[in-house]
Amino acid sequence: MDASGLRVALFSGNYNYVRDGANQALNRFVGYLLRQGAAVRVYAPTTNTPAFAPAGDLISTPSFPVPGRKEYRVPYRMSAQVRRDLKAFQPNLIHLSSPDPLNHRALSWARDHGLPAVASVHTRFETYPRYYGLAFLEPLIESMLRRFYRRCDAIVAPSDSMAQLLREQRMSYDVGIWTRGIDRDIFNPGRRSLEWRQSLGMADDAPVIGFIGRLVMEKGLDVFSTRSTSWRRGRCGIRF
Repeated sequence: MDASGLRVALFSGNYNYVRDGANQALNRFVGYLLRQGAAVRVYAPTTNTPAFAPAGDLISTPSFPVPGRKEYRVPYRMSAQVRRDLKAFQPNLIHLSSPDPLNHRALSWARDHGLPAVASVHTRFETYPRYYGLAFLEPLIESMLRRFYRRCDAIVAPSDSMAQLLREQRMSYDVGIWTRGIDRDIFNPGRRSLEWRQSLGMADDAPVIGFIGRLVMEKGLDVFSTRSTSWRRGRCGIRF
């Protein structure tokens, strides 16, 4: 891949201040682009206690904590400093990774400057209200998401099922697939531990289904587990 001519401005609601699957995927993506010779500039909220070091140049954007979930932040505007930085960077592609106010402003900035804008979909934001007793807001949020994604030149999803859902929701009828790989340094047969299995009462040859992710309501763990009492924080990293 010859990416030496790419100048990507990536906008994110969370690039490294809390560790999750979406922002780790973005950091790996940026790292890959940089290794291929592309220029990348990332615009996202920052904190004094980031979860990990960012890949590439990270420019802080104005943000405020999410009520009730203060570990997350909402970037609410594109500051004059960010606009100056964008102008100096001179991107030729805008990558939008979350439908927040900053990403809306970035999309408008791309339109004003005649630049293509691609959006990557990482989570189903429209489902979040149902976990907080606000399911009646889902149609409104879905409508807002539809307005955002339809203004983009292209959108990509991590799986065929997610792409089909986006089509059914009329976000776009042309959805690309941005597949995920497996880190074989972390997930490989060499990490198999019979002692660990036995400590949890699992037979050596019994199939085990594990969940790998953050233990939060939005993950729908009630669907995954039929016995909620079996979950506790120490069991999110399952090895086979």
